[in-house]
Amino acid sequence: MIAEIGLAALWLAAALAALQFVFGAIALYQRDMTMLRGVRAVAVVQALLTATAFAALILVFLRTDLSVSLVAANSHVAKPWLYKFAGTWGNHEGSMLMWVTILALAGGAVALFERRLEDRTLIATLAAQATIGLGFYAFLLFASNPFDRLDPAPAQGNGLNPLLQDPGLAFHPPTLYVGYVGLSIAFSFAVGALVTRDVGAAFARAMRPWVLAAWIFLTLGITAGSYWAYYELGWGGWWFWDPVENASLMPWLAATALLHSVTVLATRDGLRAWTVMLAVVAFSMSMIGTFLVRSGILTSVHSFAVDPRRGAFILALLAIYIGGALALFALRVGTVREGSRFDMVSREGSLVANNLLLSAILGIVLIGTLYPLGIEALTGGKLSVGPPYFNAAAGPLALILVVVMAAGPLLRWRRDELRALARRLAVPAIVAVLALVIVLAVLPRAHLLPSLGLILAAGVAVASVAPLWKRNLRRTPLFTWGMVIAHLGIAVSLAGMASESAFTQETLVAARPGEVHGVGPFAVRFEGVEPVAGPNWTALEATLTATRGTGAPMEMRPQARAFWAPPTETNEAAIRTLWDGQLYTVLGKQAEDGRWQLRLWWKPFVTLIWAGGALVAIGGALSLLGRLLRDRRAAQRGKEWWE
Repeated sequence: MIAEIGLAALWLAAALAALQFVFGAIALYQRDMTMLRGVRAVAVVQALLTATAFAALILVFLRTDLSVSLVAANSHVAKPWLYKFAGTWGNHEGSMLMWVTILALAGGAVALFERRLEDRTLIATLAAQATIGLGFYAFLLFASNPFDRLDPAPAQGNGLNPLLQDPGLAFHPPTLYVGYVGLSIAFSFAVGALVTRDVGAAFARAMRPWVLAAWIFLTLGITAGSYWAYYELGWGGWWFWDPVENASLMPWLAATALLHSVTVLATRDGLRAWTVMLAVVAFSMSMIGTFLVRSGILTSVHSFAVDPRRGAFILALLAIYIGGALALFALRVGTVREGSRFDMVSREGSLVANNLLLSAILGIVLIGTLYPLGIEALTGGKLSVGPPYFNAAAGPLALILVVVMAAGPLLRWRRDELRALARRLAVPAIVAVLALVIVLAVLPRAHLLPSLGLILAAGVAVASVAPLWKRNLRRTPLFTWGMVIAHLGIAVSLAGMASESAFTQETLVAARPGEVHGVGPFAVRFEGVEPVAGPNWTALEATLTATRGTGAPMEMRPQARAFWAPPTETNEAAIRTLWDGQLYTVLGKQAEDGRWQLRLWWKPFVTLIWAGGALVAIGGALSLLGRLLRDRRAAQRGKEWWE
């Protein structure tokens, strides 16, 4: 009965999405703004119904209702409750229902709280959001129904992919999806503004919190996903340029460019066409990511769909939404006024350079991701585009981008002078030179990109806090603190990436119990292997004792696990985090002569990668909070004055 309630709620939500679109179209055609209240109400009820459907799916997973086909295929009676809960979206249908639920809730939030847009633009925005929802409701109801029944019901269920049986599943996908859907809201704002010819500062101020929130969640999702893959897959790497990883990176790059552009439009009434175009591009990247992961054309732990008809459905949605938005942009771009002008040597100019570099990196990643798929589709041949291409093509541009990012906040709006900028950058430049001397002394034969990364990280770290110099810190706005912390986070992450690349040491051995092997500053003694059992797996667990100089010994227990539902073997790395890095150990197979394969890594300062990502997200959150508080105070002052 719970599944039927969820399906009925989903059908009703789809009907209300159609009604929301119809009401919006009528209101715009007849210029009848009295219908706005009805459009708002429909959007809110639609959100509640979609949330009801998703709650029903969670409940059937928690109860392990094996008469629901999706539960039988992706759960098991013996699975821990956390993975039953997170397993709700650890599959194709459930993840798409989560996508639609967040989409509907975001649309309902816009209907409830948005008061800054003109009525016509808000109606057009809600109608555009309903149009996006309609396509995905149709996809769920006709191609990926999560509530299909199974008769007869199996006794136990197939279980969840063991690589997904990790607490990270409860955090990583939802944060990414909130980011994707936040970009859909920005897309709807852009479409609404184009329809009503209302591309201006007010439109940007209304859109900016949604873009910033989406960017924060994308940052959190990518950071969490990187660390999840790092410790769960046992490969010792934090980024592999996998197409599915790129599918999350591309929207983040576009959202970063959009965030800078919408800030210029909101505060200085510039970059109008840029902002609208980037809103379309950012949502396009989230749609392309959805297509790659949900179409079945990729084989990955993240990819669930295997039916090519589903991929064709998503591809059709992508063509309709993005093609329609680009056509609308082409028709209406002539009506978008130029906005305020500025010199190239200005903060606006630096943001334009920033956006150009981000767009170039986005193009490199997009080509590297889609080109092998195109070659395979056309010729049937397999082609691999891996880290050498991405590092060589995108790496130098990323370093230039970091330099521009360091200089941007130190420039004045509208117009500035290069001499003044040089004076403001003097201290960061001196720090970068000192870092250069240290790098040459410590790493005389290091590769160029890691060395440059370490040097720039030092300079950018100092430049990022420069906007706080000579300020009253107690009176500094929260959004300024947010900018500083986010830029500092970029410097911290860059230092971690460069350190991991420059300093990592690896030892691969076949060891017998009692043998000692070295990696970096550690001596690792292999004590032996013994069997252990978990709630739905068994494992062979190695005991390692690691010592560093005269320090106390550290015990580490990497495992080779075997799950029985479904039958899968995985490696569970044992990681010890220290102030200056991580010792990373993995247990491999046993050889015929009785020795065990061990992989040992010492990764100095690798944790800075994820610490920096967390700082970036914290900075974004502070900036969002500061903007919202300032808008609220301004609204209260206006209300008091009016009264």
